[in-house]
Amino acid sequence: MTQEPEEPRDPQETQETRGTENPRRTEDASRPAADAAAGDAKAPAAPAVDAAEAEVPWHADPTLRLLVVGSLLNGLAFFATLPFLALYLSDISTLSEAQIGLVVGSVALVSSFGGAVGGLLTDRLGGVRLIQSGLLFNVGAYAALAVTRELSLIIVLVCLLGVGRLLTEPAMKKLLSLAATGSGEAVFRIRYVTLCLAATVGPLGGAALYAVANWMIFLTPAVIFAGYYLLVLTRAQPLRALDLRPRDGSDGQDGGWRVAVRDRLLLKVVTAGLVLFLVFSQFESIIPLYIKNVRGEDAVTYFSLLLALNAALAIAMQWPATWLSKRMTQQRLALLGCVAFMLAAVFFRGLETHLLLLFVGVVFWTIGEALLFPMPDTVIHTITPDSRKGAYFGFAELRYLGFFAGPVAGGALLGASSTLYFGAMAVTIFGTWVLLRDRRLYPNQAAGAGATTSPATDAETVAAKAEAKAEAGSETETGTEAGSAAGAKAETRAETGAEGGAGQATRVTRPPANSIQT
Repeated sequence: MTQEPEEPRDPQETQETRGTENPRRTEDASRPAADAAAGDAKAPAAPAVDAAEAEVPWHADPTLRLLVVGSLLNGLAFFATLPFLALYLSDISTLSEAQIGLVVGSVALVSSFGGAVGGLLTDRLGGVRLIQSGLLFNVGAYAALAVTRELSLIIVLVCLLGVGRLLTEPAMKKLLSLAATGSGEAVFRIRYVTLCLAATVGPLGGAALYAVANWMIFLTPAVIFAGYYLLVLTRAQPLRALDLRPRDGSDGQDGGWRVAVRDRLLLKVVTAGLVLFLVFSQFESIIPLYIKNVRGEDAVTYFSLLLALNAALAIAMQWPATWLSKRMTQQRLALLGCVAFMLAAVFFRGLETHLLLLFVGVVFWTIGEALLFPMPDTVIHTITPDSRKGAYFGFAELRYLGFFAGPVAGGALLGASSTLYFGAMAVTIFGTWVLLRDRRLYPNQAAGAGATTSPATDAETVAAKAEAKAEAGSETETGTEAGSAAGAKAETRAETGAEGGAGQATRVTRPPANSIQT
């Protein structure tokens, strides 16, 4: 069979027919200045697009302020209950410790496995509707727990708390991502700060309520969720406008979940998050047991001090972490975080030598936590098409299984040997760096962190970012219309930026679009 020679095709036409193809384009260095000026006149919107990519402080945006406050309220309600749930079940029942652990752990299991469902519903029904539904569900579940005394019904209601989280978490992250500008790192770091505040203040309030009456740990979250629901209800219009904002030209009805499970970049991020949470879960599960084995009854006092120091440092470290992120590549930032976790494991192991090493260890532990924790959400924000952010953030909830698997693996290793336990944790954490070092995860990262780039280089950065979103939106080799639109738009931005730069030849080269395995 004779194969006819392929006719040359226009690059823009090629991009429209194949969403995952990356033609390289070379501009003529001798183009007259008049043509360059005409090209600039034809594309007046290009500077506006670049301006939209600039970072805007979260506190300057009323919608972002609402979402950040909502994240804080959600965390306060959750942490005011969860730490005391095991004590409550122990007080009202004869369940064994293993059975209580299974009931409490069901909240994380349900929300992790159900996150993908919540993400799909977010993309199809809208984030605002899902948040409102989840908040009403939480109000009903917590109020029922406050008045119910039947053990079987209490167990069912505790499991249903995970349903409330799977409805609200992916939706809140999607809206945060849509509202964020630039890399979105600042927004997700602020969200992490709200979690730290909630994890500090929530248990204090829960302890005070539990001392009055154990059922009050459920009544207060019901009131908080009801207040948050009213807040969202009064601001529903700007939130819905945000949710419906068409940015990438896709309609979100092209199999978001099926695309997500085939996206190798997303799978890397989710696996990196799972490894991170597997190691981090040791701090509140197995490390206290190690302290007890070494220091005996004083373990409770020492661990309380560690928690307080960790919470304070986690908040204070966000500003240095932000400063570093602007001067280092994300790959090096991830490596630095893993090194900090490794050093923490070494110092924790030295507790048998001197008590001070325990507190030195928590300093390094918190540094690693501050650097690594916001990174998976920031990467997902960057590589995901707007129409599929719900599905992608929902699928990423699977990483929280690390909080379930971590204590199981850590307990077995500590039972065998303390040195083996801390050595395994110190090595395992580097799996996070190995998975996050892929350059395709950072399409908006310039050649050098904090370096000044030319307009042409900025155009390449915008083109690479749009190309990554086109790859994530492509389910098959031919790609989807969303990927094609994003790729074509990137070509236009790259050409305009090159012409408006120095008026000289610019070559736009993108990484191969092989992030989807069909």
